[in-house]
Amino acid sequence: MSKSFILVSISDISFLDMEILSCHSTICCGILKGKTFDKSLGSHRSRIFYGRNQKFLCVILKSELGSWRYSHPGHFHRKILNQKEVSRSVSSLKGVQNVDSSITSETYNAYLIDSDGSLGNVTESGEPIPKVLIPGLPNEPNGDSGAPVSSCFREWKPKLNVHYEKSGSENVTSPPVLFLPGFGVGSFHYEKQLKDLGRDYRVWALDFLGQGMSLPFEDPTLSSKDGSESERENSMWGFGDRTEPWADDLVYSIDLWEDQVRYFIEEVIKEPVYLVGNSLGGFVALNFAASNPQLVKGVTLLNATPFWAFLPNPIRSPRLSRIFSWAGTFPLPAGIKKLITVVWQKISDPTSIAEILKQVYADHSTNVDKVFYRILETTQHPAAAASFASIMFAPQGKLSFKEALSGCQINKVPICLMYGKEDPWVKPVWGLQVKLQLPEVPYYQISPAGHCPHDEVPEVVNYLLRGWIRNLESQGSVALPLIDSQENQQQDVAKHLEFFREGSKRSVRVQLYGSNFSVWNQIGYFIYSRLKDFRMRF
Repeated sequence: MSKSFILVSISDISFLDMEILSCHSTICCGILKGKTFDKSLGSHRSRIFYGRNQKFLCVILKSELGSWRYSHPGHFHRKILNQKEVSRSVSSLKGVQNVDSSITSETYNAYLIDSDGSLGNVTESGEPIPKVLIPGLPNEPNGDSGAPVSSCFREWKPKLNVHYEKSGSENVTSPPVLFLPGFGVGSFHYEKQLKDLGRDYRVWALDFLGQGMSLPFEDPTLSSKDGSESERENSMWGFGDRTEPWADDLVYSIDLWEDQVRYFIEEVIKEPVYLVGNSLGGFVALNFAASNPQLVKGVTLLNATPFWAFLPNPIRSPRLSRIFSWAGTFPLPAGIKKLITVVWQKISDPTSIAEILKQVYADHSTNVDKVFYRILETTQHPAAAASFASIMFAPQGKLSFKEALSGCQINKVPICLMYGKEDPWVKPVWGLQVKLQLPEVPYYQISPAGHCPHDEVPEVVNYLLRGWIRNLESQGSVALPLIDSQENQQQDVAKHLEFFREGSKRSVRVQLYGSNFSVWNQIGYFIYSRLKDFRMRF
């Protein structure tokens, strides 16, 4: 019995535009690190040997009986496909092009040839992952600029103005959504949510005090040293010797930001909101929801940091906190001034900012120019360096991340998790720990996506967020995103979410972990797949 197969060896299919060459008769065609090869198979049964460092994407075999099967060296999934469908799909494919040898990802995916000639990802159970076409972002070149966004200021405390952006004010009957930013950024980081979601909801994005454009407009300290007016104007604020009366006890901490969020909801929005927080914003959102459940309709965590600050909280640990005579208040001690001067010169350098953005975005084709320049603009504010020092040395919040989760659980605050899988800082294990503590909450793992999925794949985050809000607003009559009526919400679900951006189609894999999620199941599958890989080698 003669066979033909395709052997594909690459590092990561997600970065390639690859087409597989049709196989005829007993000829085998493949790609091996950018090289093609042919070889006839003369035996009834064939075994493929490969070196330890060889990376095979998939193997697709056809026998004279017309049955097809495919395999992946790591998982060895098998599935019999209809001969008519497969032969039609293979005949529609074109020849293999060169493979980019610069790819270094260690992620492997098996791809099944669909009946329409496209390549569909395969799940761990061997079933092809369904594809779902979702809406793209507002397309400005086509005249669709999305919802108009307004930039606003509101005085909260003397000399401290809160900056925020809003959209969708005319959607008076829709639920309100408030976005909280990560460390070092501001409301500008949610521009893609404001313009898109503002078409359906009332949307706000807040700048935390001490960040973005919520910086003081006067120096919080006075200097006893003589100096000209121009010298004082050009110096960094907060490095004086005495505190201004309005800045007494000012410290940019979790507790301050929680007070800021409470004031904003009560005085500006004036009704309970859906909170969405990325990184630091997620930590604040969770803590706020646990302490103020009456003001929160639900919380979405986008790669939320599971911890913040190092010094003890004066309310939780009053004795221990007395040991630290300075904890983020003004003025800065002499030793801290010297340290911050050196550190600030390094982290505020444009090269350092660009390098950090390169780390946190998994897809380096994402345009981060606006984010880069807005961060750079903030670092040039005279209050930025001292504000950074206050944030870094501020005490911890009243609640830990785990305690805040428990508080939300007790108060029945709905929570949704959306985590970029390729985040180098808040790795997927942190999201999985939240899922273990709250197994009933939906956990969407997005790949490829890094620390800021809302900016890297906003189409996906906006789609999931819309669906989650609709599910809650309908009291469950509308299914969660990725869940079909025939599917069990307790089970894991994986789908490809496809969308158009700048004239081309893109695809992101989203995994929804159900309420039956278990780390032991994940560990067991990992061990099982490695044992099968070992058996295949020998």
